[in-house]
Amino acid sequence: MPDEFVNPEDWGRRIATLVAAVLVGLGALTFAWAGDRAQDTFEHLQRSYPWIHLVVTPALFAGIIWVTMRIAPESRGSGIPQAIAASHQPNGKAAQALVSVRVALFKVVATVAGMFGGASVGREGPTVQLAAALMVKVHQILHVRVTSGVVIAGGAAGVAAAFNTPLAGIAFAIEELAVAYEQRVAVLVMGAVMISGLTAQGLAGNYTYFGVIDGSLPVTTVLIAAPLAGIVGGALGGLFARLMLAARGPAGKWAGPFKAHPVKAALACGVVVGALGFVTSGATSGTGYAPTKLMLETGSHGDLWFGPAKFITALATSVSGIPGGIFAPSLSVGAGIGHLFTPLFAPENAGMIVLLGMAGYFTGVVRAPLTAVIILSEATGNSTAILPLFATALIGDWAGAMVCRQRLYHALAEGFIPSSPDESAKASEGVEIEKP
Repeated sequence: MPDEFVNPEDWGRRIATLVAAVLVGLGALTFAWAGDRAQDTFEHLQRSYPWIHLVVTPALFAGIIWVTMRIAPESRGSGIPQAIAASHQPNGKAAQALVSVRVALFKVVATVAGMFGGASVGREGPTVQLAAALMVKVHQILHVRVTSGVVIAGGAAGVAAAFNTPLAGIAFAIEELAVAYEQRVAVLVMGAVMISGLTAQGLAGNYTYFGVIDGSLPVTTVLIAAPLAGIVGGALGGLFARLMLAARGPAGKWAGPFKAHPVKAALACGVVVGALGFVTSGATSGTGYAPTKLMLETGSHGDLWFGPAKFITALATSVSGIPGGIFAPSLSVGAGIGHLFTPLFAPENAGMIVLLGMAGYFTGVVRAPLTAVIILSEATGNSTAILPLFATALIGDWAGAMVCRQRLYHALAEGFIPSSPDESAKASEGVEIEKP
């Protein structure tokens, strides 16, 4: 009998992966429920008190970042850079702090608080950090060795459970999380993704994130729409990444003031987000799920200012440093950009043009074309759009790279990777590390 069937460590790893993946699925669903309730509550309040954007949003931004920097500085921002950084040295003190359950749970609470205040954040990045933390913790409890593959598998399971897109979780592990994607890691990732996905589906049902979006595009339309959405969307996505790194990157030219005065910076960003939320009657607040779904379903319904306004609120929220993801807001910005192009094409193709806009912009931001295509295909239940999506995403990846050479998550991850043992010790104590 082959050794792999009797090796206690292998069986321990399988049991740990099974238990952790179930917890990831449950955690993702609970997080989604809490986030939706917070966003719905804020939307209800802003209908009765429109001024809430001008008061509550800036105050919450400042309050969240103040608490974050004192309690769990490792939870700031998206969560995906933390998982990438932890996968480099999974047993180091800095990595243990980045993917600790305490930090991950704080991040979830802080993200929900941001949604209650109208922040333009998503759940996906925080879910990745939470999933990696749960995967690592269960392995530690069961005394199973923690490797880079454990962190990668947790992050992939988080993406799968957040969007209900198992194939996208595997693709994201390949493109973004894994440095060296070996066969053993592949099996671990697929097992974690399958189990967390089944857990989420078992409780929430086999749903598609944006609903089923039917339709296809003529080849002649694809030849025009794909380059247009790819170049414009990808370039704007690259611009988002470049501005984000300038303000929050380890070597960003504006990073100094943001690190020196985090509360004031968050307050200023909150004022921008709140002002736009007030002017747009809350359309730019939260994940942007509802207007995105409407544009995908109807194509022609939506405001032309939504994309640019959502771009600004997503950028201001991300630059503020408060915990929260970039995935969902990026998809919403992309939908708004695609909507700008719909008057150029036949009305019956409007929804598909919006979808291509999402692929172009999202790829420009994240620089993961395979993940973009699979997420959008699975999240809309539309397999006929795969080829146009691939064309758009590949062009968007090129256009994004022309504007911002660095890959956003990997560049941000450098700020969480200590370069010396002394810095590693500081990171484990919650001290922010300044890097040149």
